[in-house]
Amino acid sequence: MIRIICLLIGYVCGLFQTAFIYGKMNGIDIRDYGSHNAGTTNALRVLGTKAGLIVFFGDVLKCVIAVTIVRFAFGPAHPEMRYLYMIYAAAGVILGHNFPFYLHFRGGKGIAATAGLILSFHPYFIPVGAVLFFVTFAVTHYVSLGSLLVYAGFMIELVVLGQMGIFETSQPILNEIYIVGAFLTIMAYWKHRENIKRLIHGEERRTYLFKKNKEEIK
Repeated sequence: MIRIICLLIGYVCGLFQTAFIYGKMNGIDIRDYGSHNAGTTNALRVLGTKAGLIVFFGDVLKCVIAVTIVRFAFGPAHPEMRYLYMIYAAAGVILGHNFPFYLHFRGGKGIAATAGLILSFHPYFIPVGAVLFFVTFAVTHYVSLGSLLVYAGFMIELVVLGQMGIFETSQPILNEIYIVGAFLTIMAYWKHRENIKRLIHGEERRTYLFKKNKEEIK
């Protein structure tokens, strides 16, 4: 029952569609432009660097809030389950972000929300995630490639740290944490399937923070 509650808390937080809301404040539906995705990269390309940063921090924050709520609501009474409940909350946020019911389930790809999971789940995940994304982005300017590597790194680190005893819980609970992590990883790769095809064929679009890469809004 608590697992479902954690998912619902996360899903409700995930429904705050930062890119969609910011786009509407600027008179557009962000999903009608660029990649038709309600996320950070598309906001950056369509509305500029300021918009991209606002959307990124908004989507990160909603996951941090959901995970923090669950940590303090259920963690003290169930310390051996706290990381499981936290990853369920994060999964709810990512599902809410990717599939918001009030936008006909057309949302984003969940990467900024995943950054919120990495920031709030355990400090050990932050350095690896930051290095994988920012080094990849700095070298290639492919947001998608950096995002996919972050997820691969997160999944590997989740299992390694879990088996090292960092989460202080039993193996059955660890296995459930791994299953939720694997589900999020598979979903991220599925949401990026077109990006993966373009990366393979050398057709993926590069993104720049401080160069003009905005799409003209007509």
